[in-house]
Amino acid sequence: MQHTDPDDVLPLEPGPDLQRLLEARHHDPFTLLGKHGLADREMVRAHIPGAAWVRIVETGYSLDRIGDTDLFEWHGQAGSVPERYRLIWRDSHGAEHVAYDPYCFPPQLSDYDLHLFGQGTHWHIYRVLGSHRKKIDGVTGVLFAVWAPSAERVSVVGDFNRWDGRNHPMRVRGGSGVWELFVPGLGSGQQYKYELRTRHSGNLVLKTDPYGQHFELRPATATRVCKESTFQWTDAVWLEQRSEGSWQQGPFSVYEVHLGSWKRDENGNFLNYRDLARELVDYVRQTGFTHVELLPITEHPLDASWGYQTTGYFAPTSRYGTPDDFRYFVNLCHQNNIGVLLDWVPAHFPKDDFGLAGFDGTALYEHEDPRRGEHRDWGTLIYNYGRNEVKNFLLASAIFWLEEFHIDGLRVDAVASMLYHDYSRNLDEWLPNIYGGRENLEAVHFLRELNTVTHREFPGTVIIAEESTAWPSVSRPVDIGGLGFSMKWNMGWMHDSLSYMQHECVHRKYHHNELTFGLLYAFTENFLLPFSHDEVVHGKQSMLYKQPGDEWQRFANLRLLYTYMFTFPGKKLLFMGNEIGQGHEWSFESSIEWYLLDYDLHRGVQSLVGDLNRLYRKHPELHRHDFSVDGFEWIDCNAAEESMLSFIRRDGNNFMVIVVNFTPVPRHEYRVGVPALGSYHELFNSNSGYYGGSDLGNRGEVVADTVPWSGRPYSIAMTVPPLAGIVLQYSGP
Repeated sequence: MQHTDPDDVLPLEPGPDLQRLLEARHHDPFTLLGKHGLADREMVRAHIPGAAWVRIVETGYSLDRIGDTDLFEWHGQAGSVPERYRLIWRDSHGAEHVAYDPYCFPPQLSDYDLHLFGQGTHWHIYRVLGSHRKKIDGVTGVLFAVWAPSAERVSVVGDFNRWDGRNHPMRVRGGSGVWELFVPGLGSGQQYKYELRTRHSGNLVLKTDPYGQHFELRPATATRVCKESTFQWTDAVWLEQRSEGSWQQGPFSVYEVHLGSWKRDENGNFLNYRDLARELVDYVRQTGFTHVELLPITEHPLDASWGYQTTGYFAPTSRYGTPDDFRYFVNLCHQNNIGVLLDWVPAHFPKDDFGLAGFDGTALYEHEDPRRGEHRDWGTLIYNYGRNEVKNFLLASAIFWLEEFHIDGLRVDAVASMLYHDYSRNLDEWLPNIYGGRENLEAVHFLRELNTVTHREFPGTVIIAEESTAWPSVSRPVDIGGLGFSMKWNMGWMHDSLSYMQHECVHRKYHHNELTFGLLYAFTENFLLPFSHDEVVHGKQSMLYKQPGDEWQRFANLRLLYTYMFTFPGKKLLFMGNEIGQGHEWSFESSIEWYLLDYDLHRGVQSLVGDLNRLYRKHPELHRHDFSVDGFEWIDCNAAEESMLSFIRRDGNNFMVIVVNFTPVPRHEYRVGVPALGSYHELFNSNSGYYGGSDLGNRGEVVADTVPWSGRPYSIAMTVPPLAGIVLQYSGP
């Protein structure tokens, strides 16, 4: 081995740069570490805390310790050391280590990537920031990159360096605020975090990677270097049909699912994405839904948040397996013609110390002023949508799920809280916009860009707003002043319908307007009708036990409500457990009460939902004009005394007559006006004995006569069972 000739040693000049390096405060360690040319000579310098000695593997040259520091140097003839070299050293425990010197590699991030990120227009920034396996000049390792503009120093830490931030400090890329470091020798599965020294206080904070694509299983919070996907997609036919189809005019019936409590194993443990896929696909096919919507499976630390307090915007939660396991889930759904929607939460994020909050010692992702940056109701923080890099982070997350996991759409949570600065705030708790108004103009711009970009880049996908206010044109195109969403949850219809159904039957005639009011605005937006998870928690009772009356009436009311929903204009959504008439409220800690299917009445509800889905999917009258007045006509909306409704669903010349009875009184010879003479076939009766009803009905069909009724030239005299809905299809003269 060759030691440094004392005559060749160039003195290490003391100074602020060196002091910052030794104190782990330097913003660009590459200026001091690695190999540097000195005229016709060169120098190799390394900083390895705890090392007893250090040598260059390729040459055998020893590096000399500088004073009592952990800095080591070698000086010699230029060209003596290769561009990419390894160091070997012995630590304080006597173990020897060999690794390529990270500080002999040039910068890896392109100026163009950093420029686009600074503009907020790098849709695939998740391929740049975060951790990614790389091979550079034949050397494999992991490139780490993170945005932290106000940090004084950032290091990547993990088991590979004893979680010591002095070992792998990163370089900052100018004014971009992005730090990067290529660490040779690391591979998939490596756990890591970022250690940041804050500029103003000098505090050290330990953060998970905002762009991490795989995390430890909670309660652990480290990011893992994601394994390169080897999954082979086989859903090309589905994707092509999706891009060429028209979801607006097709059936769209959603089964909303919390994967952790849909079904668990015999020991109460979570199922893997692959096991969930096989069981859930079979069940969804049986019950006839067109889509599943997953409560957030983006990584989150707290089970009780149901996923709505996200910390990993680019990672499927490790609770149920790996990213490729989740790809299997989506692929199997698509192979079985089932779309997959994902709940996505850009409205707020949790305050956990390891997450985005105060990321680099400043309010980086959030607003600094709590009047803009905090949701006190939820104990969470609000994104600063006006900051380009924050907007880019969220837009890239949306694109990530649509592109990398073939997701068919996103349901955007809590949109109302994004649109208004005064959302759930007192007068002195919010700041107006630049025009003095309450609208969050930056959030509006972000949402419009989200919808514009995703609809352009992924035709056929949907972005659905959970929005509970009267904000106009939520689901209208951006170029005519709308927000650009595909659909909006019809919260008004949901609240009115549930309020009406919870009245005792004898009192419903006094609340008839709760059923009819929704048609005044039914076609102002592209509405989806939701009976979601939010309606069966926190003391609101299950869908079954919202219904009044004895056991028979409760089940009849529930069957009636679902019949009304599936025949009313709008796309459909039911939360898991609703389709079997679950008795208890939903609990995220246990499975659905599947044992209830041992009982006839619960099996009847499940069968009814399956048949309603098939009816809705098969007959265009019930879905083609969900968003248009062309598909709906009242027959009689004024029968308040009888608590009855009758209406038509139409597709061109084909039409259906729907009659619903919200009282426990059977209506014999009940006359309903119709537009044409001929036969009306009874396609569906929620009172069928097959569903748990009494089988009272019309024995297959009724025939119209020339008795004018309800302003129509013809009518039918029919039997309407108690607490039931009837669907009749006109079959011609």
